[in-house]
Amino acid sequence: MRNLRVIFQMFAQSAQIQKKRAYLTIAAIAWGTVAILLLLAFGEGLKLQLGKNRRAMGENIAVMWMGETSKPWKGMPPGRSVRLRLDDVEYLENRMPELAAVIGEMVSWRTALVYGRKTVNGRINGVNWEYGEVRKHFPQAGGRFLTPGDEQNQRRVVFLGDEMARDIFGEEDPVGKTMLIDNAPYTVVGVMQYKRQMGAYGGPDSNHAVIPITTFKAQFGRERLGNILIQVREPGEMKGALRRFNEIFGAKYGYDPTDDRVFPTWDTVESSKVMTNMTLGIQIFLGIIGGLTLLIGGVGVANIMYAVVKERTREIGVKMALGSRRAWIIGPFLLEGLTYTLVGGALGIVMAILLITAMSFIPTQGNDVMEFLGKPTLSIEIGIVVSLILGSIGVLAGYFPARRAASIDPATTLRYE
Repeated sequence: MRNLRVIFQMFAQSAQIQKKRAYLTIAAIAWGTVAILLLLAFGEGLKLQLGKNRRAMGENIAVMWMGETSKPWKGMPPGRSVRLRLDDVEYLENRMPELAAVIGEMVSWRTALVYGRKTVNGRINGVNWEYGEVRKHFPQAGGRFLTPGDEQNQRRVVFLGDEMARDIFGEEDPVGKTMLIDNAPYTVVGVMQYKRQMGAYGGPDSNHAVIPITTFKAQFGRERLGNILIQVREPGEMKGALRRFNEIFGAKYGYDPTDDRVFPTWDTVESSKVMTNMTLGIQIFLGIIGGLTLLIGGVGVANIMYAVVKERTREIGVKMALGSRRAWIIGPFLLEGLTYTLVGGALGIVMAILLITAMSFIPTQGNDVMEFLGKPTLSIEIGIVVSLILGSIGVLAGYFPARRAASIDPATTLRYE
Protein backbone atom coordinates (compact mmCIF):
# COMPACT_ATOMS: atom_id res chain seq x y z
CA MET A 1 0.00 0.00 0.00
CA ARG A 2 2.87 2.35 0.81
CA ASN A 3 4.42 1.71 -2.61
CA LEU A 4 1.11 2.42 -4.34
CA ARG A 5 0.67 5.67 -2.41
CA VAL A 6 4.15 6.85 -3.36
CA ILE A 7 3.61 5.90 -7.02
CA PHE A 8 0.33 7.85 -7.21
CA GLN A 9 1.89 10.90 -5.54
CA MET A 10 4.80 10.93 -7.99
CA PHE A 11 2.42 10.48 -10.95
CA ALA A 12 0.23 13.38 -9.75
CA GLN A 13 3.27 15.66 -9.41
CA SER A 14 4.46 14.79 -12.93
CA ALA A 15 1.00 15.34 -14.43
CA GLN A 16 0.73 18.79 -12.78
CA ILE A 17 4.09 19.88 -14.22
CA GLN A 18 3.41 18.65 -17.79
CA LYS A 19 -0.25 19.55 -18.36
CA LYS A 20 0.14 20.47 -22.04
CA ARG A 21 1.92 17.20 -22.77
CA ALA A 22 -0.86 15.28 -21.03
CA TYR A 23 -3.59 17.05 -23.02
CA LEU A 24 -1.89 16.44 -26.35
CA THR A 25 -1.28 12.78 -25.53
CA ILE A 26 -4.89 12.23 -24.49
CA ALA A 27 -6.11 14.01 -27.64
CA ALA A 28 -3.97 11.76 -29.86
CA ILE A 29 -5.35 8.61 -28.25
CA ALA A 30 -8.91 9.96 -28.38
CA TRP A 31 -8.61 10.67 -32.11
CA GLY A 32 -7.23 7.19 -32.79
CA THR A 33 -10.05 5.63 -30.77
CA VAL A 34 -12.70 7.59 -32.66
CA ALA A 35 -11.13 6.52 -35.96
CA ILE A 36 -11.04 2.80 -35.17
CA LEU A 37 -14.53 2.78 -33.66
CA LEU A 38 -16.08 4.60 -36.61
CA LEU A 39 -14.34 2.38 -39.15
CA LEU A 40 -15.36 -0.80 -37.33
CA ALA A 41 -18.90 0.51 -36.81
CA PHE A 42 -19.22 1.31 -40.52
CA GLY A 43 -17.92 -2.17 -41.31
CA GLU A 44 -20.45 -3.75 -38.93
CA GLY A 45 -23.27 -1.63 -40.35
CA LEU A 46 -22.29 -2.59 -43.89
CA LYS A 47 -22.25 -6.27 -42.96
CA LEU A 48 -25.69 -6.09 -41.34
CA GLN A 49 -27.18 -4.07 -44.21
CA LEU A 50 -25.79 -6.34 -46.91
CA GLY A 51 -27.12 -9.34 -45.02
CA LYS A 52 -30.53 -7.70 -44.70
CA ASN A 53 -30.59 -6.78 -48.41
CA ARG A 54 -29.55 -10.31 -49.34
CA ARG A 55 -32.22 -11.92 -47.14
CA ALA A 56 -34.90 -9.66 -48.65
CA MET A 57 -35.25 -12.16 -51.50
CA GLY A 58 -35.64 -15.08 -49.11
CA GLU A 59 -33.50 -17.30 -46.90
CA ASN A 60 -32.28 -20.84 -47.49
CA ILE A 61 -33.82 -21.02 -50.96
CA ALA A 62 -32.75 -22.34 -54.35
CA VAL A 63 -34.31 -21.33 -57.67
CA MET A 64 -34.25 -23.77 -60.60
CA TRP A 65 -35.02 -22.84 -64.20
CA MET A 66 -35.92 -25.20 -67.00
CA GLY A 67 -33.01 -26.34 -69.16
CA GLU A 68 -31.95 -29.26 -71.30
CA THR A 69 -29.82 -32.35 -70.85
CA SER A 70 -26.11 -32.22 -71.59
CA LYS A 71 -25.37 -35.93 -70.98
CA PRO A 72 -26.69 -39.04 -72.73
CA TRP A 73 -28.87 -41.23 -70.54
CA LYS A 74 -30.00 -44.81 -71.12
CA GLY A 75 -29.74 -44.57 -74.86
CA MET A 76 -31.27 -41.07 -75.11
CA PRO A 77 -29.10 -38.32 -76.60
CA PRO A 78 -28.23 -35.01 -74.90
CA GLY A 79 -30.02 -31.81 -75.83
CA ARG A 80 -33.49 -32.87 -74.66
CA SER A 81 -35.59 -30.16 -72.96
CA VAL A 82 -37.06 -30.90 -69.53
CA ARG A 83 -40.09 -28.82 -68.53
CA LEU A 84 -41.81 -29.21 -65.17
CA ARG A 85 -45.58 -28.84 -64.96
CA LEU A 86 -47.87 -27.42 -62.31
CA ASP A 87 -48.64 -30.82 -60.81
CA ASP A 88 -44.90 -31.39 -60.29
CA VAL A 89 -45.06 -29.04 -57.30
CA GLU A 90 -47.31 -31.43 -55.39
CA TYR A 91 -45.34 -34.38 -56.80
CA LEU A 92 -42.14 -33.01 -55.21
CA GLU A 93 -43.86 -32.07 -51.93
CA ASN A 94 -45.06 -35.66 -51.50
CA ARG A 95 -41.58 -37.08 -52.06
CA MET A 96 -39.60 -34.49 -50.10
CA PRO A 97 -41.71 -33.66 -47.03
CA GLU A 98 -38.55 -32.45 -45.27
CA LEU A 99 -38.54 -29.30 -47.40
CA ALA A 100 -39.86 -26.11 -45.79
CA ALA A 101 -41.58 -25.07 -49.04
CA VAL A 102 -41.93 -25.95 -52.71
CA ILE A 103 -43.20 -23.19 -55.01
CA GLY A 104 -43.88 -23.10 -58.72
CA GLU A 105 -43.73 -19.89 -60.73
CA MET A 106 -45.19 -18.89 -64.08
CA VAL A 107 -44.40 -15.50 -65.62
CA SER A 108 -46.10 -13.29 -68.19
CA TRP A 109 -43.93 -10.40 -69.38
CA ARG A 110 -45.27 -7.01 -70.48
CA THR A 111 -48.87 -7.72 -69.59
CA ALA A 112 -51.37 -4.86 -69.72
CA LEU A 113 -52.51 -3.71 -66.26
CA VAL A 114 -55.29 -1.12 -66.41
CA TYR A 115 -56.94 1.05 -63.77
CA GLY A 116 -59.22 3.79 -65.03
CA ARG A 117 -57.30 5.61 -67.72
CA LYS A 118 -53.92 4.41 -66.49
CA THR A 119 -52.26 1.51 -68.36
CA VAL A 120 -48.95 -0.08 -67.37
CA ASN A 121 -47.18 -2.96 -69.11
CA GLY A 122 -45.74 -5.06 -66.34
CA ARG A 123 -44.69 -8.49 -65.16
CA ILE A 124 -47.29 -10.92 -63.76
CA ASN A 125 -46.16 -13.86 -61.62
CA GLY A 126 -48.41 -16.83 -60.98
CA VAL A 127 -47.28 -18.44 -57.72
CA ASN A 128 -48.33 -20.75 -54.91
CA TRP A 129 -49.68 -19.08 -51.79
CA GLU A 130 -46.54 -19.91 -49.72
CA TYR A 131 -44.57 -17.55 -51.96
CA GLY A 132 -45.34 -14.51 -49.78
CA GLU A 133 -43.62 -15.83 -46.66
CA VAL A 134 -40.74 -17.51 -48.46
CA ARG A 135 -39.92 -14.55 -50.72
CA LYS A 136 -40.52 -11.85 -48.09
CA HIS A 137 -43.58 -10.33 -49.74
CA PHE A 138 -44.98 -8.78 -46.60
CA PRO A 139 -48.15 -6.68 -47.07
CA GLN A 140 -48.57 -3.09 -46.00
CA ALA A 141 -51.13 -2.29 -43.29
CA GLY A 142 -54.68 -2.97 -44.44
CA GLY A 143 -53.76 -5.60 -47.02
CA ARG A 144 -52.79 -9.27 -47.23
CA PHE A 145 -50.98 -11.74 -49.44
CA LEU A 146 -52.54 -14.67 -51.30
CA THR A 147 -54.21 -17.40 -49.24
CA PRO A 148 -54.68 -21.16 -49.78
CA GLY A 149 -58.33 -20.40 -50.60
CA ASP A 150 -57.30 -17.97 -53.34
CA GLU A 151 -55.20 -20.67 -54.98
CA GLN A 152 -57.72 -23.48 -54.47
CA ASN A 153 -60.69 -21.49 -55.80
CA GLN A 154 -58.81 -19.75 -58.63
CA ARG A 155 -59.79 -16.32 -57.34
CA ARG A 156 -58.96 -13.26 -59.38
CA VAL A 157 -56.98 -11.45 -56.73
CA VAL A 158 -53.67 -9.66 -57.15
CA PHE A 159 -50.85 -8.59 -54.82
CA LEU A 160 -48.86 -5.61 -56.12
CA GLY A 161 -45.25 -4.60 -55.65
CA ASP A 162 -45.04 -1.18 -54.02
CA GLU A 163 -43.45 0.51 -57.04
CA MET A 164 -45.99 -0.97 -59.44
CA ALA A 165 -48.82 0.13 -57.13
CA ARG A 166 -47.53 3.73 -57.27
CA ASP A 167 -47.22 3.58 -61.05
CA ILE A 168 -50.82 2.42 -61.46
CA PHE A 169 -52.71 4.04 -58.57
CA GLY A 170 -50.51 7.03 -57.69
CA GLU A 171 -51.34 8.19 -54.15
CA GLU A 172 -54.65 6.31 -54.07
CA ASP A 173 -54.92 3.26 -51.77
CA PRO A 174 -55.10 0.24 -54.13
CA VAL A 175 -56.44 -2.30 -51.60
CA GLY A 176 -60.00 -3.28 -52.45
CA LYS A 177 -59.91 -1.64 -55.88
CA THR A 178 -60.65 -3.52 -59.10
CA MET A 179 -58.20 -3.38 -61.99
CA LEU A 180 -57.83 -5.21 -65.30
CA ILE A 181 -55.04 -7.68 -65.98
CA ASP A 182 -54.99 -8.70 -69.63
CA ASN A 183 -58.64 -7.49 -69.83
CA ALA A 184 -59.77 -9.64 -66.88
CA PRO A 185 -60.97 -7.94 -63.64
CA TYR A 186 -58.87 -8.52 -60.51
CA THR A 187 -59.28 -7.27 -56.94
CA VAL A 188 -56.19 -5.83 -55.29
CA VAL A 189 -55.79 -7.56 -51.91
CA GLY A 190 -52.45 -6.12 -50.84
CA VAL A 191 -49.37 -4.03 -51.59
CA MET A 192 -45.85 -5.13 -50.66
CA GLN A 193 -43.94 -3.28 -47.97
CA TYR A 194 -40.90 -1.38 -49.17
CA LYS A 195 -37.70 -3.41 -49.04
CA ARG A 196 -34.14 -2.89 -50.26
CA GLN A 197 -33.34 -5.95 -52.34
CA MET A 198 -29.81 -7.05 -53.19
CA GLY A 199 -30.55 -10.27 -55.06
CA ALA A 200 -33.27 -10.70 -57.67
CA TYR A 201 -34.18 -12.77 -60.69
CA GLY A 202 -36.43 -11.46 -63.43
CA GLY A 203 -36.37 -7.96 -61.96
CA PRO A 204 -37.01 -6.38 -58.55
CA ASP A 205 -39.99 -7.62 -56.53
CA SER A 206 -41.26 -4.07 -56.14
CA ASN A 207 -42.11 -3.91 -59.83
CA HIS A 208 -44.26 -7.01 -60.39
CA ALA A 209 -47.76 -8.27 -59.62
CA VAL A 210 -48.52 -11.66 -58.07
CA ILE A 211 -51.64 -13.77 -58.67
CA PRO A 212 -52.54 -17.37 -57.68
CA ILE A 213 -50.83 -19.89 -59.95
CA THR A 214 -54.12 -21.69 -60.60
CA THR A 215 -55.71 -18.43 -61.75
CA PHE A 216 -52.69 -17.78 -63.97
CA LYS A 217 -53.09 -21.22 -65.56
CA ALA A 218 -56.80 -20.67 -66.19
CA GLN A 219 -56.37 -17.22 -67.74
CA PHE A 220 -53.18 -17.66 -69.75
CA GLY A 221 -53.70 -21.33 -70.60
CA ARG A 222 -50.27 -22.47 -69.43
CA GLU A 223 -49.36 -25.69 -67.71
CA ARG A 224 -45.56 -25.55 -67.65
CA LEU A 225 -43.60 -23.78 -64.95
CA GLY A 226 -41.12 -21.02 -65.67
CA ASN A 227 -39.10 -22.01 -62.62
CA ILE A 228 -39.47 -23.88 -59.36
CA LEU A 229 -38.25 -22.77 -55.93
CA ILE A 230 -37.42 -24.88 -52.90
CA GLN A 231 -36.65 -23.82 -49.33
CA VAL A 232 -34.80 -25.90 -46.75
CA ARG A 233 -35.11 -25.51 -42.99
CA GLU A 234 -31.35 -25.31 -42.34
CA PRO A 235 -28.57 -24.07 -44.67
CA GLY A 236 -26.63 -27.32 -44.31
CA GLU A 237 -29.53 -29.27 -45.87
CA MET A 238 -29.37 -27.52 -49.24
CA LYS A 239 -26.77 -29.67 -51.03
CA GLY A 240 -28.57 -32.86 -50.09
CA ALA A 241 -31.93 -31.38 -51.08
CA LEU A 242 -30.69 -30.39 -54.54
CA ARG A 243 -29.20 -33.84 -55.07
CA ARG A 244 -32.49 -35.50 -54.00
CA PHE A 245 -34.45 -33.07 -56.25
CA ASN A 246 -32.53 -34.25 -59.32
CA GLU A 247 -32.84 -37.90 -58.36
CA ILE A 248 -36.64 -37.57 -58.14
CA PHE A 249 -37.13 -35.72 -61.42
CA GLY A 250 -34.32 -37.66 -63.12
CA ALA A 251 -36.33 -40.82 -62.54
CA LYS A 252 -39.57 -39.18 -63.73
CA TYR A 253 -38.28 -37.39 -66.84
CA GLY A 254 -35.38 -39.65 -67.72
CA TYR A 255 -32.08 -37.78 -67.35
CA ASP A 256 -28.80 -38.22 -65.51
CA PRO A 257 -29.28 -36.89 -61.93
CA THR A 258 -25.72 -35.52 -62.01
CA ASP A 259 -26.46 -33.41 -65.10
CA ASP A 260 -26.45 -29.81 -63.78
CA ARG A 261 -27.61 -28.35 -67.10
CA VAL A 262 -31.12 -29.76 -66.80
CA PHE A 263 -32.08 -27.31 -64.08
CA PRO A 264 -29.74 -24.29 -63.91
CA THR A 265 -29.78 -23.44 -60.22
CA TRP A 266 -29.24 -20.40 -58.07
CA ASP A 267 -28.29 -21.71 -54.62
CA THR A 268 -28.65 -18.71 -52.30
CA VAL A 269 -27.07 -20.64 -49.42
CA GLU A 270 -23.84 -20.98 -51.38
CA SER A 271 -23.91 -17.38 -52.63
CA SER A 272 -24.49 -16.12 -49.08
CA LYS A 273 -21.20 -17.74 -48.01
CA VAL A 274 -19.37 -15.71 -50.63
CA MET A 275 -21.07 -12.54 -49.41
CA THR A 276 -20.24 -13.34 -45.78
CA ASN A 277 -16.57 -13.84 -46.64
CA MET A 278 -16.53 -10.59 -48.61
CA THR A 279 -18.01 -8.53 -45.76
CA LEU A 280 -15.63 -10.19 -43.29
CA GLY A 281 -12.72 -9.14 -45.51
CA ILE A 282 -14.01 -5.55 -45.58
CA GLN A 283 -14.33 -5.53 -41.78
CA ILE A 284 -10.79 -6.86 -41.35
CA PHE A 285 -9.45 -4.24 -43.79
CA LEU A 286 -11.22 -1.39 -41.96
CA GLY A 287 -10.10 -2.78 -38.61
CA ILE A 288 -6.47 -2.87 -39.74
CA ILE A 289 -6.66 0.77 -40.90
CA GLY A 290 -8.26 1.83 -37.62
CA GLY A 291 -5.82 -0.24 -35.59
CA LEU A 292 -2.84 1.35 -37.33
CA THR A 293 -4.31 4.79 -36.65
CA LEU A 294 -4.63 3.94 -32.97
CA LEU A 295 -1.17 2.39 -32.96
CA ILE A 296 0.27 5.68 -34.21
CA GLY A 297 -1.28 7.35 -31.18
CA GLY A 298 0.29 4.67 -28.97
CA VAL A 299 3.71 5.26 -30.54
CA GLY A 300 3.25 8.95 -29.80
CA VAL A 301 2.58 8.13 -26.15
CA ALA A 302 5.69 5.94 -26.00
CA ASN A 303 7.85 8.64 -27.61
CA ILE A 304 6.61 11.20 -25.12
CA MET A 305 7.34 8.84 -22.26
CA TYR A 306 10.87 8.23 -23.57
CA ALA A 307 11.35 12.00 -23.79
CA VAL A 308 10.17 12.32 -20.20
CA VAL A 309 12.67 9.68 -19.10
CA LYS A 310 15.47 11.56 -20.86
CA GLU A 311 14.62 14.98 -19.45
CA ARG A 312 14.23 13.57 -15.93
CA THR A 313 17.38 11.45 -16.02
CA ARG A 314 19.17 13.48 -13.33
CA GLU A 315 16.08 13.43 -11.12
CA ILE A 316 15.73 9.65 -11.51
CA GLY A 317 19.42 9.13 -10.75
CA VAL A 318 19.23 11.24 -7.59
CA LYS A 319 16.14 9.35 -6.40
CA MET A 320 17.84 6.01 -6.97
CA ALA A 321 21.02 7.22 -5.21
CA LEU A 322 18.87 8.23 -2.24
CA GLY A 323 17.36 4.75 -2.05
CA SER A 324 14.22 4.89 -4.18
CA ARG A 325 12.83 1.46 -4.86
CA ARG A 326 12.64 0.11 -8.41
CA ALA A 327 8.81 0.06 -8.22
CA TRP A 328 8.82 3.81 -7.36
CA ILE A 329 10.68 4.50 -10.60
CA ILE A 330 8.75 2.12 -12.90
CA GLY A 331 5.30 2.69 -11.35
CA PRO A 332 4.73 6.39 -12.17
CA PHE A 333 5.80 5.97 -15.80
CA LEU A 334 3.67 2.86 -16.27
CA LEU A 335 0.71 4.54 -14.59
CA GLU A 336 1.20 7.70 -16.65
CA GLY A 337 1.17 5.85 -19.98
CA LEU A 338 -1.81 3.69 -18.95
CA THR A 339 -3.79 6.65 -17.61
CA TYR A 340 -3.27 8.82 -20.68
CA THR A 341 -4.28 5.92 -22.90
CA LEU A 342 -7.39 4.98 -20.94
CA VAL A 343 -8.57 8.57 -20.48
CA GLY A 344 -8.02 9.30 -24.17
CA GLY A 345 -9.71 6.02 -25.06
CA ALA A 346 -12.72 6.80 -22.86
CA LEU A 347 -13.10 10.24 -24.46
CA GLY A 348 -12.77 8.68 -27.92
CA ILE A 349 -15.42 6.07 -27.12
CA VAL A 350 -17.84 8.73 -25.88
CA MET A 351 -17.25 10.88 -28.97
CA ALA A 352 -17.68 7.89 -31.30
CA ILE A 353 -20.91 6.84 -29.58
CA LEU A 354 -22.29 10.37 -29.91
CA LEU A 355 -21.37 10.51 -33.61
CA ILE A 356 -22.82 7.07 -34.32
CA THR A 357 -26.00 7.89 -32.38
CA ALA A 358 -26.39 11.12 -34.36
CA MET A 359 -25.95 9.24 -37.64
CA SER A 360 -28.65 6.75 -36.61
CA PHE A 361 -31.22 9.54 -36.96
CA ILE A 362 -30.39 10.03 -40.64
CA PRO A 363 -33.33 8.57 -42.63
CA THR A 364 -32.31 5.69 -44.87
CA GLN A 365 -35.41 5.17 -47.00
CA GLY A 366 -34.97 6.95 -50.29
CA ASN A 367 -31.26 7.53 -49.57
CA ASP A 368 -29.47 5.11 -51.90
CA VAL A 369 -26.10 5.53 -50.20
CA MET A 370 -27.40 4.86 -46.67
CA GLU A 371 -29.62 2.02 -47.87
CA PHE A 372 -26.59 0.30 -49.33
CA LEU A 373 -24.02 1.10 -46.62
CA GLY A 374 -26.38 0.82 -43.66
CA LYS A 375 -26.11 2.73 -40.41
CA PRO A 376 -22.86 2.52 -38.38
CA THR A 377 -23.42 -0.02 -35.63
CA LEU A 378 -21.41 -0.65 -32.48
CA SER A 379 -21.38 -4.21 -31.22
CA ILE A 380 -20.12 -5.91 -28.06
CA GLU A 381 -17.34 -7.53 -30.08
CA ILE A 382 -16.16 -4.13 -31.34
CA GLY A 383 -16.11 -2.76 -27.77
CA ILE A 384 -14.09 -5.71 -26.51
CA VAL A 385 -11.56 -5.45 -29.35
CA VAL A 386 -11.04 -1.70 -28.88
CA SER A 387 -10.72 -2.10 -25.08
CA LEU A 388 -8.06 -4.79 -25.50
CA ILE A 389 -6.14 -2.67 -28.01
CA LEU A 390 -6.27 0.38 -25.74
CA GLY A 391 -5.15 -1.58 -22.69
CA SER A 392 -2.26 -3.17 -24.60
CA ILE A 393 -1.09 0.16 -26.01
CA GLY A 394 -1.26 1.78 -22.58
CA VAL A 395 0.79 -0.96 -20.90
CA LEU A 396 3.38 -1.14 -23.68
CA ALA A 397 3.69 2.64 -24.03
CA GLY A 398 4.44 2.97 -20.34
CA TYR A 399 6.39 -0.24 -19.69
CA PHE A 400 9.37 0.15 -22.02
CA PRO A 401 10.18 3.76 -21.03
CA ALA A 402 9.70 2.77 -17.38
CA ARG A 403 12.08 -0.14 -17.74
CA ARG A 404 14.64 2.16 -19.30
CA ALA A 405 14.25 4.64 -16.42
CA ALA A 406 14.76 1.88 -13.83
CA SER A 407 17.93 0.66 -15.57
CA ILE A 408 19.72 4.04 -15.37
CA ASP A 409 23.04 4.01 -13.50
CA PRO A 410 22.92 6.85 -10.91
CA ALA A 411 26.59 7.61 -11.56
CA THR A 412 26.00 8.39 -15.24
CA THR A 413 23.23 10.91 -14.52
CA LEU A 414 25.85 13.56 -13.70
CA ARG A 415 26.44 13.96 -17.47
CA TYR A 416 22.88 15.29 -17.99
CA GLU A 417 22.02 18.96 -17.57
